[in-house]
Amino acid sequence: MKIKTVRVENFRAYKSETTFELNDLNVIVGKNDIGKSTVLEALDIFFNENKGTIKIDKDDVNKKCKAEGNTEIKISVVFEELPETLTIDATNPTTLESEYLLKPDNTLEIVKKYPNAGKEKVYIKANHPTNESCSELLLKKNADLKKLLTDEIECEDKTKNATIRKALWNHFSEDLQLNEIEIEIAKLDAKNTWEQLKKHMPLYSLFQSDRKNSDGDSEVQNPMKLAVAEILKDNELRENLNKVAQEVEKKLIEVSNKTLEKLNEMNPEIAESLTPIIPSPDSLKWIDVFKSVSITGDEDIPINKRGSGVKRLILLNFFRAEAERRQQETNVPSIVYAIEEPETSQHPNHQRKLIEAFIELSKADKTQVILTTHSPAIVKMLDFEHLQLIKDGEEKEVINIERSNLPYPSLNEVNYLAFGESNDEYHNELYGFIESEEILTDFKNGKDTILYKKLWRGQVKEQQIVLSEYIRHQIHHPENVENVRFTNEQLQESIAEMRTFITDNFE
Repeated sequence: MKIKTVRVENFRAYKSETTFELNDLNVIVGKNDIGKSTVLEALDIFFNENKGTIKIDKDDVNKKCKAEGNTEIKISVVFEELPETLTIDATNPTTLESEYLLKPDNTLEIVKKYPNAGKEKVYIKANHPTNESCSELLLKKNADLKKLLTDEIECEDKTKNATIRKALWNHFSEDLQLNEIEIEIAKLDAKNTWEQLKKHMPLYSLFQSDRKNSDGDSEVQNPMKLAVAEILKDNELRENLNKVAQEVEKKLIEVSNKTLEKLNEMNPEIAESLTPIIPSPDSLKWIDVFKSVSITGDEDIPINKRGSGVKRLILLNFFRAEAERRQQETNVPSIVYAIEEPETSQHPNHQRKLIEAFIELSKADKTQVILTTHSPAIVKMLDFEHLQLIKDGEEKEVINIERSNLPYPSLNEVNYLAFGESNDEYHNELYGFIESEEILTDFKNGKDTILYKKLWRGQVKEQQIVLSEYIRHQIHHPENVENVRFTNEQLQESIAEMRTFITDNFE
């Protein structure tokens, strides 16, 4: 299963439902404290069920919503590339499509609600029959389903709930009254529906730039724990481990039974009151067996006790190794890597290698990467399709970067909107576009001018020019030191004027 869409509502800075459409590689950009990391942390809560890096609490409820009396957080994920079959009850395998558990576009939407930031309630939002004659069939037990069958409804096997549901829905196929509704999974007769769905959902691992400096929770151990989780998801390995667990269970039963037999010889009354309780093989948590997996440096010093640059360097190479491994191996489990500010504590050369690794990693089968960044340099290494810009206002707005606010694609424009990044390169780009469109005269018309001393064949010539031209000349002719260097405030002013002029002329 692969993430197609994420929706966040009433969670921290996100008051109203805000939607993110995800690709294989996703880079979320925006100004400080606008909600970039919030998206990654919402997904950690969703996938890792409050047992991952982030723990949900009452302070996560949006303050405006709370003041209005709404304290229910909602996080939704829409999945594509779904499993062909699914056992949603013990009677027989079926499909999400045949059970009307999909949206109109054949995607699966799982909605998690957290009343007062407490225990989650899980729903499937689907295009589902609402005709009273055949609605809520997934909530009914076998006896109740049989009561709905009439002589004119053909049913191949009345012992299988899925078969009865199919027969009923086929009978009313002309009037199912399909509508998009939310179905609470806990109320389904098939109690293992959610457990079955979770087996197909991707692993989700969040790496944050500012992690605790402890042996048990380190950004170096975290990749190793992820590696264990990924390895243990291999079907063949799980079968072998289950065989081991079943053999252990068998031996334990033998030991406990023999003990009770001997006890029965001495005191039958006590023996009859005792029953051996042995965990089933399915309940064993193999990942806990490997919880002490770690990487240590010289003299067994944990790597997470090293400097932040070293720790992030190890993390960098973990992703480089994963990119290579996942492209070479087949039948890898679905996985989502979420990394906050990968540029933190890294040399520019390392940043470049890391982004290259993420790009390659996202090309691997069943792999998605979500990043946040404050680095304009990283933005310029990416394609427009990778970028999502969060804009603040009355409501949060997520922009999938295409042409941005300019009439041409510009990564400099993305950096300007995301970080307020206005440099010489961006100024040159804007000025050059106005000049190429032959509207430079119109731009200059009516603007104040300033004195510029131009070097011409060894002589200094004075001329009055507009601010943007003054800055343009200084950028292109650094050898001319006859003029006062423009200030950053003037650079900002000039860029703002050119952006406004361009957008006004190309709306």
